[in-house]
Amino acid sequence: MDYYEFLTTKFKFSSNNGFEISQDDINQGCKPHQKDIIQWAVKKGRAAIFCSFGLGKTWIQTEILRLIEKQTGGKHLIIAPLGVRQEFKRDGKVLGVDYTFVKKDHEITTDGFYITNYESVRDGKIDVNQFTSISLDEASILRGYGTKTYQSFLLLFDQVPYRFVATATPSPNRYKELIHYAGFLGIMDTGQALTRFFQRDSKKANNLTLYPHMEREFYHWLHSWAMFLQAPSDLGYSDEGYSLPELKVIEHELPAEVISKDFDRWGQGKLIKDVTSSLSETSREKRESIADRVLKAQEIINNDPDSHYIIWHDLEDERHAIKKAIPEAKAIYGSQDLEKREQDIIDFSDGKFKYLAAKPSIAGSGCNFQRHCHKAIFMGVGYKFNDFIQAIHRIHRFLQTNQVEIHIIYTENEREVLKSLKKKWADDKNLRVRMSEIIKKFGLAETGLATELKRDIGVERKEVKGKYYTAVHNDCVDEVKNYVESDSVDLIHTSIPFGNHYEYSANYNDFGHNSDNVEFFRQMDYLTPELLRVLKPGRVYACHVKDRIQFGNVTGYGMPSVDPFHVDCINHYRRHGFIYFGMITVVTDVVRENNQTYRLGWSEQCKDGSKMGVGSPEYILLFRKLPTDTSTAYADTPVKKDKKDYTRGRWQIDAHAFWRSSGDRFMNAEDFEGLNVEAISKLFTQKSLENIYSYKDHVQVAETLDDKGTLPSSFMSVAPASHRDDCWHDVHRMNTLNAQQGLKREANHVCPLQIDIVERIIERYTNKGELVLDPFGGLMTVPYCAVKMGRRGYASELNKDYHRCGVSYLKAAERDVDTPTLFDALAV
Repeated sequence: MDYYEFLTTKFKFSSNNGFEISQDDINQGCKPHQKDIIQWAVKKGRAAIFCSFGLGKTWIQTEILRLIEKQTGGKHLIIAPLGVRQEFKRDGKVLGVDYTFVKKDHEITTDGFYITNYESVRDGKIDVNQFTSISLDEASILRGYGTKTYQSFLLLFDQVPYRFVATATPSPNRYKELIHYAGFLGIMDTGQALTRFFQRDSKKANNLTLYPHMEREFYHWLHSWAMFLQAPSDLGYSDEGYSLPELKVIEHELPAEVISKDFDRWGQGKLIKDVTSSLSETSREKRESIADRVLKAQEIINNDPDSHYIIWHDLEDERHAIKKAIPEAKAIYGSQDLEKREQDIIDFSDGKFKYLAAKPSIAGSGCNFQRHCHKAIFMGVGYKFNDFIQAIHRIHRFLQTNQVEIHIIYTENEREVLKSLKKKWADDKNLRVRMSEIIKKFGLAETGLATELKRDIGVERKEVKGKYYTAVHNDCVDEVKNYVESDSVDLIHTSIPFGNHYEYSANYNDFGHNSDNVEFFRQMDYLTPELLRVLKPGRVYACHVKDRIQFGNVTGYGMPSVDPFHVDCINHYRRHGFIYFGMITVVTDVVRENNQTYRLGWSEQCKDGSKMGVGSPEYILLFRKLPTDTSTAYADTPVKKDKKDYTRGRWQIDAHAFWRSSGDRFMNAEDFEGLNVEAISKLFTQKSLENIYSYKDHVQVAETLDDKGTLPSSFMSVAPASHRDDCWHDVHRMNTLNAQQGLKREANHVCPLQIDIVERIIERYTNKGELVLDPFGGLMTVPYCAVKMGRRGYASELNKDYHRCGVSYLKAAERDVDTPTLFDALAV
């Protein structure tokens, strides 16, 4: 197929893994909005049901499984938190489904419907692959990335044909949670989703920000497999009976000791308490104020003796204090007998006693207390918004007829904690409104959404040409194939997209918009022959690449592994006729990398060093187009050097694999006394190259700096330096055109190429005045450096914003080159 036919194959919008049903097949007791969702979900076969509280998730899940069982037979399973099974049993009887609660495999004897808890599946007591369909109730349990439950679940369900998740509180602004759901359902690989839609924070893992150009696509992609329903009216039905009564939030601030008696790790005293600094500080503030908070809860209940209350708490000490102050309250807790705990939940739900004390993690999900209770007390505040909102909606939900009162007790030291919680609440409401708007616009039909999501193919070519550069807004395949002459380029230097690791534009031509490496190299197959064609015989193609880290929860290995992307690149280019003749390794900062990925952690190394790899460097792969005359293998146009400038001494150092040491001792910790972090880093690199290396002394330096509090945790200040000519340790990671982008408040490039790298490659492999081509121009770093170094630059770029910004840098570089200096005038 030709190139543009290939691009059209990228359009893969919706994957339906289920089957069509008629609404007549659905139990007529279901509400109209429930029927629509059930019909949609059964067709999908793998879907998320994010219906707001009281809209009937239990009914919807049960009916979905009943309809699949009717079509396929077999066994079908609900996995739910402890304390929720009675809700499914009760609704199941109405729908003609008889659930059997099981904890172990031997209890599953015949085809039919079963219900179990998360712990039984996680701990391997139940083999889920025997089930035809499975639905996770309150699936927000999967938000715990890296937890035992999450790691286990992704591996266990690959063979289950029909999968569903359901919760009322997916946080549209907690992006990683939503990606976990997609991974569990098999919608998209979690790693692929992260790199496709989000930019990372180099200082902190899991701190995700949606790329502005991907925001619309992300929310529409989400709607293609997840049903966010806030009210029946979102689907065009009446909200009668579903409009909830008013929610009244009453804050009770208690006085607290604000003067701190604590000291930090370096012995510095703290003047004012800061309970926002860590979870341990927040917990300590709660413990120190238990007596006052319980007294306030007791006062609220005594002033309202006729009402039923649920008292939410987080600490065991709080539970004991509540029982002592309010003896008639019943408390449920983790070590309690399961049958006793569930009976207490049922009895409170039925109004048989007035006061229930529980942690949100135990009774905050799935339980329905709205029939007899409309008031709740939170004994404290925390940062866990999901626990908080779930607990509120145990009583503020469908069938609630009274105004709901939520009492929040906190100390004056916890004002910022409460402020943070309320901001998350406001953000959650705003984003739910956004999802409702998408549903109202597109409903459950896929045709309109598919049209909305369909990307552009192709781009209107725009060329900006200067005296020393050509910068083109175009697809690189089209540009190189149709606009670059054969044997005309002296050097090709580029940083190719790292498979589908990043997307750079909302266009099917984008090489980053591929489902996997196989598809990526299929697209490269259209470009690489053209690169070989335009390169002059004997000249060099220097390709910048980086391997991709594969996380254990994605691969099933349970540990991080490395996708050797640079090896795939070598094989790809060799297959197309390039001669591979070397590789330069660019050392990266292992501390910064760990801050992004958490895969090289100190704590994990201490637990088991056998699972720990090393930092992931970058590579410059060196390829050559064979010269016309292979007897000497000189290029048709050689890269020559004048021996007056390029001395024998310099040649020896360049050619040798190692630099000679001076024979001096390795520096010790005292050499760094009184220096700041920047000076330490610079001096360490200088000395480690000059002196004999000692691993023992290197470790001692790092340990001494750490003891003195001058070893940074955000980057590596005492990185080992390399003597090897093919291993570059001194590339300045921030020396990119992105620095100027930041100053101009322009959009940063996703993965900028360092200027240091480009300058060295151009210096090494070109002569003055020659042409340097970059097919993936980005911010035009390669032609920019070429112009500054007395060469000519040529680049294409698909992203119009990158192209626009890059042109401005090229114009500035050209002005600098052409502007005479005072010395030029004196020479005349």
